[in-house]
Amino acid sequence: MTSGKGFLKSGHLGTLIASFFYFDISFMIWVLLGVTSTFVVGEFQMTDAQKGLMVGLPVLGGAFLRIPMGLLADRFGGKKIGIIGMLVTMVPLLWGYLFGNGIGEIYALGLLLGVSGASFAVALPLASRWYPPEHQGLAMGIAGAGNSGTVLATLFAPRLAEQVGWHGVFGLALIPLTVALAVFIFLAKDNPNAPKPQGVSAYLQIVKHKETWLYSFFYSLTFGGFVGMTSYLSLFFVDQYQLSKVTAGDFVTLIVFAGSFIRPIGGYLGDRLGGMKMLIGLYLVLSMLLLLAGTLPSSAYVALGVLFLTMLFFGIGNGALFQVIPTEFPKEVGIMTGFVGAAGGVGGFILPNILGNVKGLTGSYSYGFWWLAATFLAAALLVFVLRKSRSKLSSLPEPGLAKNSV
Repeated sequence: MTSGKGFLKSGHLGTLIASFFYFDISFMIWVLLGVTSTFVVGEFQMTDAQKGLMVGLPVLGGAFLRIPMGLLADRFGGKKIGIIGMLVTMVPLLWGYLFGNGIGEIYALGLLLGVSGASFAVALPLASRWYPPEHQGLAMGIAGAGNSGTVLATLFAPRLAEQVGWHGVFGLALIPLTVALAVFIFLAKDNPNAPKPQGVSAYLQIVKHKETWLYSFFYSLTFGGFVGMTSYLSLFFVDQYQLSKVTAGDFVTLIVFAGSFIRPIGGYLGDRLGGMKMLIGLYLVLSMLLLLAGTLPSSAYVALGVLFLTMLFFGIGNGALFQVIPTEFPKEVGIMTGFVGAAGGVGGFILPNILGNVKGLTGSYSYGFWWLAATFLAAALLVFVLRKSRSKLSSLPEPGLAKNSV
């Protein structure tokens, strides 16, 4: 069992706390448009497809920016790039607060919110570089648990929007962002013993590794599922079960809570069992849960329970997968985090668009959920084949832990 005392002594606690807080508030802001979407659509006449596009654009923006942000963090230091990222994040918040009066503007500020989503590629490597291989899963899990910022967004944003409107929510979000910036400036520190920056061409060599693409695909499912559901489920509960906007927000808060705070446990289990080994069972369970969600239970509370479990397994999968990256690519952890994280963002963009477009075409959410269930089943088979092929090649241990080679 990992020693808690050994973990605390092995790294830099201030940086871990600052990375978590930076990621937490940034993640809260990243999904802000999605969790206030039921209020935004009240101002405009939107089709189901337009709703899916609106809540997916911040996720897509984050996906595009994660790779360059990760590269810049590797080259110039995570602390400097993190400060710049938070300053830039203030732009879409001010835009939404003062303007945001047309669908085109909503789409544009949604894309700019992607800057906050790109914090992932800065915060996790910044914390990771302070910890040895045996503590990578837990360290990445704690820093990555900053996706719990979605809980803050889903819990408070709908209630505040009832009082001050969604524009006011964007303005109020500037307050915690300013606090996070101050904490980050005072506590975060770059590891002076981190690997020296390499040229851009050296980083881009990672695309030649099949593991890069496989990890990206796997993460596009687990993290894409987490952030995509977070952004879209408020619309789902209002449309499907006619819940009030605040009640729908409370439902989503419970669901997001499950996926957020379980992530460190996923990282810890990845340290012990091997992240890839865990994915087969996780994907099979997720396929069954999404198949069940597609039956659209008549009770909103039953649907809540199914989606709660779904998000729980998304969170475990996120933590397990990111156990392997720092140990597999220690010198390129920033760009790898950005690359794989970008794939997760793309998955988060695709998911609400699948649900929205399929709902528009068929009049039902069922086929969208079943599409996702089939995708997770295919992914489980892919991981199984990958691990079977690795078992025949002793020179290819399972990434992350040699003792767990298969």
